[in-house]
Amino acid sequence: MARPGHAWSRPSLEEDEEAEDPVDAMISRTGCAAQHQELQECMAARQDWRHCQPQVRAFGECMARRQHTKEPRQA
Repeated sequence: MARPGHAWSRPSLEEDEEAEDPVDAMISRTGCAAQHQELQECMAARQDWRHCQPQVRAFGECMARRQHTKEPRQA
């Protein structure tokens, strides 16, 4: 039995795996999660980003559109 003051426990591995990755959460908020997923799948299959240029461009364009809509318009 743990001594008083030492009753804390670490989250189990299952709890760690269920926690959402902060990068995935950020990408989900951009609205570009589908393009990111396609890019990740291509990278996993091909193991070389150079073979995934259509997915790289699609994700980059989506992120650029998001950035463009966030920036205040200058006169």
